[in-house]
This record gives sequence, C-alpha cells and structure tokens, in this order.
Amino acid sequence: MRRLVNVYRLGIKELRSLWRDKVLVAVILWVFSGGIYVVVKGTSMELHNAPIAVVDEDASVLSARLAQAFYGPHFQIPRHISLPEMDPGLDSGRYIFVLNIPPDFERDVLAGRRPDVQVNIDATCMSQAFIGAGYIENIIAGEVGEFVRGVRGAPPPAIRLATRVRFNPNLTSAWFGSVMELINNITMLSIILTGAALVREREHGTLEHLLVMPLSATEILLAKIWSVGLVVIVTVALSLYFVVQGALGVPLAGSIPLFLCGAALQFFASASIGIFLGTLSRNMPQLGLSMILVILPLEMLSGSATPRESMPEIVQNIMLIAPATHFVSLAQAILYRGADLGMVWHSLAAIAGIGLVFFLFALALFRRSLAQSR
Repeated sequence: MRRLVNVYRLGIKELRSLWRDKVLVAVILWVFSGGIYVVVKGTSMELHNAPIAVVDEDASVLSARLAQAFYGPHFQIPRHISLPEMDPGLDSGRYIFVLNIPPDFERDVLAGRRPDVQVNIDATCMSQAFIGAGYIENIIAGEVGEFVRGVRGAPPPAIRLATRVRFNPNLTSAWFGSVMELINNITMLSIILTGAALVREREHGTLEHLLVMPLSATEILLAKIWSVGLVVIVTVALSLYFVVQGALGVPLAGSIPLFLCGAALQFFASASIGIFLGTLSRNMPQLGLSMILVILPLEMLSGSATPRESMPEIVQNIMLIAPATHFVSLAQAILYRGADLGMVWHSLAAIAGIGLVFFLFALALFRRSLAQSR
C-alpha cells in the first residue's frame, strides 16, 4: 500500500509539473485538435480542383467536346492556351495537366487511324498526378467513343462488375487520415512526454532529490507513466468526440472505450521506449535527435501510412516487435469495422506483452543509471 501511495503522489507531482509547462500543454492540445484537423483538411488523396489547360491545335467539334468534358469538382475550368505557353505553364506550376490535341485529330479519329493525344503532367504533385492521369484517360476514351458511335452511353459489356465498397463507401480520405493521424500522435507523444519528463528531472536537478527518498526505480517510472498517460488518454477521448466525429464528421463504427483500452496499452509500451531514450539522453537536444530514429520508422512502417502487405516481407516480420504495428491493426478493426473484444484480443495481448518487455528493459537500464548516479 505504501508503494501505491508513493506512485500516486509522484504522479500528482508529474501532473503539477506538466501543468506549469504551458508550452507542453499547448503542444498536447494542438496535436490532438488543430494538428489533426489541419493535416486532414490540408492533404487530400482525391483529385480536387486540379488546374488543367488545353492546347487545341485541331479546333474541331471533337476537340471542343474534349475540352468541355473536364469540370468540377475534380478539375478547374480548362484554360485554352497556345503550344508555346505549355512548358512555361507547367514549369511555373500554373497547371498540373495540359492536354495537347494534335491537328487533324477529328479527321483521323473518324478515319480509324487511332491518333495520339498528348497529356503533359506535373508529377511534382504526385498524388494528384497519379489519380488525375486515370481520370483523364477515362474521360477522353468515353467522349471519343460516344462521338464515333453517335450516341451517348457505352454498349453493354459481356460481364457486369458489381462493386460494393464497405466501411468507407465514398472513399473519403479524411475518414482514414484522421484516425491514422490520431494513432501516430499517440505514439509520438507517449515517447516524447515520458522521455522529456525524465530528462527534465535530470536537467533541473530534481532526480537527485528523488534518489535520497525511500523510492524505488519502479515507483518513479510507474508514476511518470500513469500521470502522463492519463493526460494523453483523456485528450484522445476528447479528440475522438469533438474533432474526429464532430469537426471532421468521421463515423466511428466500433466501441470507443475498447479503443481507449488499446490506446492505454499502446501508451504503456511506447512510454517504455521513451523512458529508455530519456535514460540514455543527457539533455533535450540529445533526446530529440534519438527520437527521430525511433518515431519515423514506427509511423512509416506500422501500417498507418501504407499497408503492411505492400512492404518487403522482412520489414513486415521485423515490425511485429513494434507495438505500433499491432495498435494500428487494432484501431482499424475497432473504429472502421466495428470489431469487438473477441476479434482484437490477440492484438491487445501482443501490445501488452511487448510493452512489458520494453518496460522491464527500460527499468533495468534506469536502475543502472541510478546506481551510477549514487
């Protein structure tokens, strides 16, 4: 009971210390509110309002029809430019797509000569360029086919493909991006806050005060984990309700309390990594540099940015020792597909097991560091 009281009181001390650090409080609030909203709204995986220009060297009915086939919300109203204006427009970034219709295009189409239509793309806008190329190809093929046949609509195909999209019927990137950004922020802040709390103790000289008290290394670490974890979990819950569901309008299919349980385990595992880094670092700049080497692989290779199946098999196997990999799988199953405890218990067990191993390793390193300090 005395040890539990010590952990509780040390945790209260951590909460008071965090509250006095107004900059850190502002960072936590921003990361789980404006940070998510700005990232989701500022980046789009869909083609939206893309600037396009047309070089019409044919000046025929068909070329005019092609130029009029591009409209919102995918494209801006096409601008008609001359051939010498094409390269400067792409170089300056005024256009992402420039459609060059060659002379005698309509005559060659009607004669069955299969003429070429040149599509110039600014590939520095990578996602827009990749998606827009497919849109342009389909639009041109459809318009030319209708012009040649003289009727609108394609002939019935030999087979009919019935596509049913589940969990995200409109393929809205905000539904995916907001939850993944929230997951990445949990991992990032759990490492930063616990590591910074440990380094702050050393820089302010309060770690020596703790060493002269009847406290164990386990009590010190557990106090830092539960106090900072409480702040993060409460902030995550508020972010889910008011930012993800409220401001962004993302429907969450599963149990939010079950997700928060997984988030608590993920915080425990990631906080152990933060304690490890905080024990090795002597000041905040060192901690910041070491975090770059850990946070980036966890976020890029855990499955939140790209599917794990798209990665090399050796990377998939290595990332199984990272708690973030199992947490991404758990969060997607709960929040997107409405999975219950019976479906995600193995992910919860994996996060808890990995977190326990990381905590014991960080605890051993912290004890050795305290022994050297004494």
